[in-house]
Amino acid sequence: MKVLGIVCSPTLGGNAETLVRESLAGAAEKGAEIDLISFSSINVKPCDGCRSCTQTGECVIDDDMTDVYPKLLSADGIIIGTPVYFWTVTAQAKLLMDRTFSLYHEKRLGGKVCGCIAVAGGRGTANALTVLNMFLLGHEMRPVSNGLSAHGDVKNDKRALRGARDLGLMIAETISKQQ
Repeated sequence: MKVLGIVCSPTLGGNAETLVRESLAGAAEKGAEIDLISFSSINVKPCDGCRSCTQTGECVIDDDMTDVYPKLLSADGIIIGTPVYFWTVTAQAKLLMDRTFSLYHEKRLGGKVCGCIAVAGGRGTANALTVLNMFLLGHEMRPVSNGLSAHGDVKNDKRALRGARDLGLMIAETISKQQ
């Protein structure tokens, strides 16, 4: 079983990454092979709306997303984490969502078990989680919960860390039951 964590933050090692890594650790406890993609380390261009993917099933943009697609497709589970910017997901999360349009037509992500994490300094986690969950449901993926929300510095937040680990455990357990 493979679980992929995707950190949609421009900040390397930030709160969203901390919680996604903790979720992956939970999945690994249940025997999952884990992998992490951080959008702070890759170059992904926005969708240009050419719609050629509706004919071919492939995106024509040549950037680091070409390395992300196979990881998305081979994963049994996906965990997406984002900080909250202006009461919603980051631009990096939106890049991820928009660039999976090429996978949407044939529901190539359908059935994957998934979860999402939103971290805010103040407000906005509920809206960010709604956006992420709508993305997951649009692809016919299977969220194991409504998502995890956390606030402030999470490195010493035992509740947030435990919630993240539990999310990873739930994803791995759900995958195991399907196999």
